[in-house]
Amino acid sequence: MSKLIFLDTETTGNELGKDRLCQICYKNSDGVKTEYFKPPLPMSVKSMSITHITNKMLEDKKSFEGSAMQKELKNLLKEGILVAHNAKFDISMLEAEGIKINKFICTLRVARHLDKENKIPEYNLQFLRYYLELDIDAHAHDAEDDVKVLHALFQRLLDKVIEDVKSEDRAIEKMIEISSTPSLFTKFNFGKHKDKSIEEVLKTDKRYLEWLLGEKEKNEAGDEDWIYTLKHYLGKLL
Repeated sequence: MSKLIFLDTETTGNELGKDRLCQICYKNSDGVKTEYFKPPLPMSVKSMSITHITNKMLEDKKSFEGSAMQKELKNLLKEGILVAHNAKFDISMLEAEGIKINKFICTLRVARHLDKENKIPEYNLQFLRYYLELDIDAHAHDAEDDVKVLHALFQRLLDKVIEDVKSEDRAIEKMIEISSTPSLFTKFNFGKHKDKSIEEVLKTDKRYLEWLLGEKEKNEAGDEDWIYTLKHYLGKLL
């Protein structure tokens, strides 16, 4: 597992293509590194209320562009495997900073894939932490503490995949494969049709599926797995 890089970012907001990182933490076999950076745009009030990182805190920080950490991550991720929760978001933030990701594991997507019966109501990192009873001393929405939870979640998921494929190396390859493939859901775990099968809702309330697909597609950071699922059931996949 020496090539795994567990990473989390805190950002100025959640808008892909616009917002930028202000804190980054990563953990690999050499240890943990975390640092704050001054982003090229101010923190949104919403982001400050979640992360408790303020513009004043970042005033005297250096830019991520040209930093030692930027160079380190560029080198590490050439051959390494990024591990992140909702990896699409972190990858977008890293790519905005000129860092290319070749291989990645998304613990959110792996968790969804393993939850065959859609029993887990939510898949955000902190919900999974408590739902799976991960014994971690950490605070939410701090990149370093989130990496602690991420590492524990990854290990739990890895153990589960190993039960199936019988090898750690094969399990990691399987997790990479899962992370690059949209999940296909079979049941709603939210909304007015909660606990109903999507097949059943397709027969009784097709308009709801069409409406939900439109709402998901409006959001630039839309849920790729639900978009894929809804298109599948509506027969809109190419």
